[in-house]
Amino acid sequence: MSIPGLFPLLIIFTQLTFSTILLAGQSPAIEKPSSFYSKLADIDKVVDRAIRQDEIPGAVVLIGYNGTTIFEKAYGNRSLQPEIEPMTIDTKFDLASLTKVVATTPAIMLLEQNGKLQLKDPVAKYLPEFGQFGKQDVTYHQILTHYSGLPPFFQLPKNESFTKNKLFNKIYNITLLSKPGEEFIYSDLGFILLGKVIEKKTGQAFEHFIKMHLFSPLKMSNTGFLPCPKNYRLIAPTERLATGMFIRGKVHDPIAAFLGGVAGHAGIFSTARDLARFCQMLLNEGFLDGKRVLNVESVKKMISRQSPLGKKDIRGLGWDIQSSYSSLKGSHFSPDSYGHTGFTGTSLWIDPKIQTFVILLTNRVHPNGKGRVKNLRKRLANIVGQTLSSE
Repeated sequence: MSIPGLFPLLIIFTQLTFSTILLAGQSPAIEKPSSFYSKLADIDKVVDRAIRQDEIPGAVVLIGYNGTTIFEKAYGNRSLQPEIEPMTIDTKFDLASLTKVVATTPAIMLLEQNGKLQLKDPVAKYLPEFGQFGKQDVTYHQILTHYSGLPPFFQLPKNESFTKNKLFNKIYNITLLSKPGEEFIYSDLGFILLGKVIEKKTGQAFEHFIKMHLFSPLKMSNTGFLPCPKNYRLIAPTERLATGMFIRGKVHDPIAAFLGGVAGHAGIFSTARDLARFCQMLLNEGFLDGKRVLNVESVKKMISRQSPLGKKDIRGLGWDIQSSYSSLKGSHFSPDSYGHTGFTGTSLWIDPKIQTFVILLTNRVHPNGKGRVKNLRKRLANIVGQTLSSE
């Protein structure tokens, strides 16, 4: 399907000083020559091509550099069916697996820095039911790096009597695919368990804990689980259901949906501007707008190599550094850079060496689940990485 008109709504190519765009209370970036911004204008070409080729219905791209947003633009449409709706900067997206690094991993780090758990502890120390079939030695650290040996996921049974308790019992009784620490296997199941651990350790619902201790201090007012129905119109829809209705404001991931929309592996909704605040907090080593959210050591652990030495798939805690999933980093970001993707078409990549982050938000699964975003992610990263790393 060809998309008539691309509806570019906002583009910023100047040093911005108003509070919603200046990210960290820092001084605006040093003024750049016009050639600097003309290179970033190539972003239009790669995003527009992805839209023309029906890879995505639309996108929001935001780039931060030295504490300032230097590029922000909405492209195409957030909805194609049942009606066309133009994409806007404030569109809220189902982040899918970005939940793992925007919510679950920092929540676990908050628990660790407050002495409520140790990353080297076996998960079975707190969830004894999990310590079966070789899983007794699986640690929080191994789950966060995806070196636990747990399978990636499982299909939900088409059985009306299947309950949340049965879902967790299925995880407790599952058999590992490899010994803990031996093989990188990207697993949703481990992060589902972490969500449960967070609730039991804090005595709070996961969504309340993460809002109180992370999103509220960061002033990420448009981020969280379970969006309010009155705001559904600003949420990018995903796939069509068998009923003919589109998923909108409800999580796309089937297990997260089964768990009521709140899970450790998926379920967070957010906007590009809110995610920019989160990225800048990480670049500031846990600090933003005069508030410390995470301590320096927690941030360093998350974004540095934590996977076993000698393994080709290099992971931080939650974050990807260099693995089979990191083609989105392109060829120009530094070895210290890190990021993550979401199944719905979302991604973040952050490079502390050049104080840069790239946010790409799409709903590539709309309307029929057949969109593609891998090539766009890589092309976008190459434009940004080449432009900024040469400065």
